[in-house]
Amino acid sequence: MPELKTGAPLARAVELDLKKTFECGQCFRWDADENGAYSGAACGKPLRIWADAENVYCDAPESALPFWRTYFDLGADYDKNARPFTGPEYLRACYEFGKGIRILRQEPWEALASFIISQCNNIPRIKKIISALCAAFGEALPGGMFAFPPAERLAPLAPGDLAPLKSGYRAAYILNAARAVADGSLNFNALRALPPEEAFLQVRQIRGVGDKVANCFMLYGLHSLDRFPVDVWMKRALARHFPKDFDPKNLGPCAGLAQQYIFYYARSGGRNNGFARA
Repeated sequence: MPELKTGAPLARAVELDLKKTFECGQCFRWDADENGAYSGAACGKPLRIWADAENVYCDAPESALPFWRTYFDLGADYDKNARPFTGPEYLRACYEFGKGIRILRQEPWEALASFIISQCNNIPRIKKIISALCAAFGEALPGGMFAFPPAERLAPLAPGDLAPLKSGYRAAYILNAARAVADGSLNFNALRALPPEEAFLQVRQIRGVGDKVANCFMLYGLHSLDRFPVDVWMKRALARHFPKDFDPKNLGPCAGLAQQYIFYYARSGGRNNGFARA
């Protein structure tokens, strides 16, 4: 892959595992080619990114590297944040299996809309719907990609306008959320300033947003690391490996990072330390 060696170094490979980060269920707009290089976009900025045994490289200009370092949360010490997870045997296995995952700092509106689309859905279909949404209503970007359409672009639409996406009942929920963001009744900066539980309750008031979607949005869209989304995979893992009275708050302010390790381990069928899924 000689053509992949011309990019700018972004991180050490041990800090950022691309496959784990992009395929752990937190995002839906990054795709790998036959060489293992990923292409995607964030905040209207396209990127191609790849790794060798030592480093992660990307095709961004030098001036854009600070944006991408922030997006990949490279300023955070994940080893330090994960120390509370290395005591219990199962959590340690999850951490070792998922080490290299970074919690992306995604654009809040894209995260909210994406996880509304994700409910009662599978990842290939989620990605297909989001790709169609961007192609239909997003700005064209270099490389044949499209930006995620802003809430203001979607707010005036009717559910029928989204029919080609085949998103079903989710179309009305997407548009309702877009209107709330566009008219300011859902303000992301204001949410960041609230105590987490108050922000959670406010997000839950949006039609079509339940506990799981609200927690996913807060974790991936607002970077509220205390959030602990629970879906089918997490319910299974918690039932098998945690006491019935388990409280995610006991994992501390980075409980959401523990959730990501547990989710990735369970969904990938991790076999570390004898904890293979049944």
